[in-house]
Amino acid sequence: MIHSHRKAPRPEATEPDWMAEVLACIETGKSVRKEFGDGGRLHIDRPLPFLCVFVEAGKREAGSALGVGDHVVARDIASANAVYLLAPDIATARPIINAVGRALQKRFGTFLLLEIGELADDALLTDDAPYLPPFEVKVFHTGDAQTTLAANVLVEAVQDVKAKFRTPVVQQGAAVEAPAQDFAFADTGYPSISLRFAPIYRQPGSDNVYPDLREQLVANIFDAGLQAFAAFIRDIDGLKLTTHRQLGRKAFVDAVSRADRSIDDIASSFDFLLAVTPINADAAWAEFKAGGFRTAPRFLYRPLTVDIEAEKRKLFTIAFDRFEDPVLYALYREKQQELDLQLSMLAARETPRFIELGRALYGPVEPSLVDVATRILTATADSLASATEPEMADCFVLDRRARAMIAGYQGQYPGFEATVELRGDLPSGLMVSGNRLLVSRSTLMDRRRVEPLLSHEVGVHLLTYFNGSAQGLRLFRSGLAGYEGMQEGLAVFAEYLSGGMTVERLRLIAARVVGCAMMLDSAPFERTFASLTDAYGLDPDDAFNLVLRLYRGGGLAKDAIYLRGLLQLLDHLKAGGALDPFWMGKISASHFHVMQELSARGLLQAPVVRPDFLSHPHAQTRLDLARQGISPLDMINP
Repeated sequence: MIHSHRKAPRPEATEPDWMAEVLACIETGKSVRKEFGDGGRLHIDRPLPFLCVFVEAGKREAGSALGVGDHVVARDIASANAVYLLAPDIATARPIINAVGRALQKRFGTFLLLEIGELADDALLTDDAPYLPPFEVKVFHTGDAQTTLAANVLVEAVQDVKAKFRTPVVQQGAAVEAPAQDFAFADTGYPSISLRFAPIYRQPGSDNVYPDLREQLVANIFDAGLQAFAAFIRDIDGLKLTTHRQLGRKAFVDAVSRADRSIDDIASSFDFLLAVTPINADAAWAEFKAGGFRTAPRFLYRPLTVDIEAEKRKLFTIAFDRFEDPVLYALYREKQQELDLQLSMLAARETPRFIELGRALYGPVEPSLVDVATRILTATADSLASATEPEMADCFVLDRRARAMIAGYQGQYPGFEATVELRGDLPSGLMVSGNRLLVSRSTLMDRRRVEPLLSHEVGVHLLTYFNGSAQGLRLFRSGLAGYEGMQEGLAVFAEYLSGGMTVERLRLIAARVVGCAMMLDSAPFERTFASLTDAYGLDPDDAFNLVLRLYRGGGLAKDAIYLRGLLQLLDHLKAGGALDPFWMGKISASHFHVMQELSARGLLQAPVVRPDFLSHPHAQTRLDLARQGISPLDMINP
């Protein structure tokens, strides 16, 4: 039985002197971030018809919650919102709530108060749960229809959480049923909801936390709160939503900018692919050929220019705990882990550990992917005999055409400041490093492949670098964690849209998968080379360059991502997915919905420059075919 008695109210604090400035900002639609005594803060990203409130634990009614500390999840949930108040005590909070509530209610015609806190302890709800018993959640609300709807949505969202560790059991009731410590602001006169949850993220008997569980609670309950806000304001003119996530922040705090610069400084301190690419490709090919293709050649590498231990120390001193945004927090944590893995790989270059770390970074080659690659190679085997001798283009042709293409993009966006470098220390081909296009002096290719290959390198890799740079966060130019698979899938698709997906090119992409699977299965260099030339008919020069890419550094599992990323993109298009979010920066397939959310929240802008290959005379027809559903074999251009 819940007791409904309330203690006599404490004397109220007066409205703070700075409130007039806050109210003026609300009236004019400006943002507010006001720090005040004892860790208090009022944050208004932009005026919205709600306020999320957290009152410091230990300063409520006696016995209401666990003690004060840096790991109070309720505080983190509240501060993830676009409009929130952190207050040292109830008396300080009340006049701020009243003033802000009046102003927002006047602006929007309605206003919802959501107070978030934690229960005193994690009570054992059942004696017969063997390992992970459910945990307690309490939701109380004022009884008007709109607030009841919002509270029901909140409860449903909390209950629908697919918890990895423990599931919630929600107790719901009216404000009059709530103990004072569980609903401090029920009497403000505003539509109000109180949410309390058991502190299951704390390890029993200590102040230590379960980090994964803590992050899960913040993300899940924050999202449930946004759903409740969206339900409450659904009929307000001018606030029509396509998703509840639009109610998230439209600006990031300074802590995000600082961490973003630090992450980018570390990502820019080394070029991973250059560091693991041999500098003696031509000499190695001559050595391999002279030995009758029986002994793997020796590869030489650039000395590492990065102090790996120093960069790792910097990497793990970057603070993400003040982001106040669960989505950005997750993106930067993922990037931190990816950079750590890349640095570890550089430290393990030319050792047996390199291949295993690469497997962790790029993933294994799944059997289904090998099956697709093998079918491509088998289905196209007969086409090799009828191939005519092509007209060739050297590095100088590529250099001139690349500069012309870059100039065209600069005409659309002056910030497209890419450079082209002819290099004698690279294997035949092209690669992008930051804002540079690197062209090997030994490159010699079918002239028909020039435009498609530059669409790949300039129209995707460089374009997403500069579009990402324009987003305000450098993370989108250096790339979200795991971005390379979708990047390469997009880049290969660009070759198709521009009319340059030849049989030879598709076979090469498929052969990379087969060769990568062999490499990961411990096949030696010479056996993989022999298999690609004897069983699949690759030209020895092409096969050598392919196998060099696979075995560089000690065994690099990257090259399977081209076909994998292409298949992911084709599935995405067939399902009705759009291409535009992928031009905003360097993202992975798993981040597509994140990009949509950040775009809806106003944190991302539309691409400042769009790929030229989309204007190819047949690009739209080819894109329409892809939306209907095609396989890689259907992409071979006549």
